[in-house]
Amino acid sequence: MNAIERYFGINGENTTVKTEVLAGLTTFLTMAYIIFVNPNVLAEAGMDKGAVFVATCLAAAIGCFIMGIYARLPVALAPGMGLNAFFTYGVVLGMGYAWQTALGAVFLSGCIFVLLSLFKIREVIINAIPMCLKQGVVAGIGAFLAFISLQSSGVIVNNDATLVGLGDMTTFSPAMAALGFIVILALSYRKVPGAVTIGILLVALVSLLTGHTQFTGIMSAPPSIAPTFMQLDIAGAFDVGMISVIFAFLFVDLFDTAGTLIATTSQAGLIGKDGKIPNMGKALLADSTATVAGTLLGTSSTTSYIESVSGIATGGRTGLMAVTVGVMFLLSTFFAPLAGMIPAYATAGAIFYVAVLMMATLKDIEWGDLTEAGPVVVVLLFTPLTYSVADGIALGFITFTAVKLLTGRYEEVSIPVWILTLVLLSKIIFL
Repeated sequence: MNAIERYFGINGENTTVKTEVLAGLTTFLTMAYIIFVNPNVLAEAGMDKGAVFVATCLAAAIGCFIMGIYARLPVALAPGMGLNAFFTYGVVLGMGYAWQTALGAVFLSGCIFVLLSLFKIREVIINAIPMCLKQGVVAGIGAFLAFISLQSSGVIVNNDATLVGLGDMTTFSPAMAALGFIVILALSYRKVPGAVTIGILLVALVSLLTGHTQFTGIMSAPPSIAPTFMQLDIAGAFDVGMISVIFAFLFVDLFDTAGTLIATTSQAGLIGKDGKIPNMGKALLADSTATVAGTLLGTSSTTSYIESVSGIATGGRTGLMAVTVGVMFLLSTFFAPLAGMIPAYATAGAIFYVAVLMMATLKDIEWGDLTEAGPVVVVLLFTPLTYSVADGIALGFITFTAVKLLTGRYEEVSIPVWILTLVLLSKIIFL
């Protein structure tokens, strides 16, 4: 016990092993929904649901262990929401690529992320991208998630006259999705730990009791991971059309990770007087390495989770909290039958809830400056309407650069943004 306390600096952070473990359990409860949601989302891309379930748990565990043991920060990781939706609905179903090729693209984005972390180029890139575009991308992915959840649950349906319309809310699927969302909102407002997971399981229970779902058990040996293990197609990901896809995966993961690390370490009081995050380089390397490992196992990008603040709020201050979360994800591999009984409408409310959280970035937009607000709205609307995060990002960059140029404020466009704009414009014109 003394060795653990010394390694993680327990005493120096005025915490205890018991507190860190409890903080880890709290964090796990708030993010356990991903083990139900991720297999459902990636299964629509044609991936084996059982294998994805195991890959999700293992990728999360690996990320948590690296973050906790190597970076020693109280930040948990798992396959990211938004990125999994882009993987399935944008790249596979939208662009027509095989899921193996999409995994290859995620692998390449992870490798680039590793290099950026090792050579400390991250700061240059982050500083080069305008804040409004960073916020717009997060909100755009939130809108994309919301649209996907509404479609998958039947709340929004096809309409020949207007493309989309409201489904029959009196039928079981839309009603259960609405119930799940409202329950999650209410529990989250009351700061109930595990609110999202509780909402998912409640809807699943109602579905089971009403005969819409068949009981298949709670625990079993983990399913085989063979259908997805090492199945990525790296060569296929070098296709020219995949350039913007790789960039989109990298872009979102990079800024999502940076924002999460800032929020969590600030909440924990770990940011130094100089404003720097301790072990920032190691934390970024942990995140990017977990993404690479996740693709080999068979899941989309792994990223840091903002839900870590729930554990921090209960006293978590060290990497032992993250390690505890990792152990819980490993134990979760034995609950595949439970995950298999979770229908899509049970996770739709959770996805919509995550979308609400992501849309909160809009409050920081300079709405009085049309050269800032315009590109944000372009990303926000075109991401769900084109069913593509990559297209939303591309059109946002092009709009930002063009409007700054035409208003004489071209000095606000950095060289990296000029380069990215030209590359993205070329892709739209010639590909």
